[in-house]
Amino acid sequence: MTQAIDPEWEFVTDGVMGGESQGQMTQEQVRGHAATRLTGRVSLENNGGFLQMAFDFNAGGGPVDASAWSGIELILCGNGETYDLRLRTTDLDRPWQSFRSDFTAPAQWTTLRLPFAALTPHRTDAQFDACALRRLGLVAVGRAFAVDLAVREVAFFA
Repeated sequence: MTQAIDPEWEFVTDGVMGGESQGQMTQEQVRGHAATRLTGRVSLENNGGFLQMAFDFNAGGGPVDASAWSGIELILCGNGETYDLRLRTTDLDRPWQSFRSDFTAPAQWTTLRLPFAALTPHRTDAQFDACALRRLGLVAVGRAFAVDLAVREVAFFA
């Protein structure tokens, strides 16, 4: 059982910190399906290191109660590189804090299920609280590489 999420994706780069990664986020047909696609190149120059597509679960940034669900389901494809899923809750107040899981984006359309129970807290002592879910990001991060990640669907799964 799933519940579809209709994200309003935003594009974010390390340029907010002076980094030099270059990319874009587009809406396009990818391998026969409408998708949101993140492409570009992550650069480590000038303290850089990421490209991201992200959305708030509520337009105003308020929390969503996802406690009835087991995790996030993504239908995606890419270039065989490893990316991060990052979730933020209302318990996190610093931009570098998140709950994370990495994944590989294969060349063919694939359904990935990333359970809340497998998330790793990053730079926080807080425990993941599915009742306080605020933001989701898919991030190309941490090393210089070519980015190509397309997402067809996002959902909660039971």
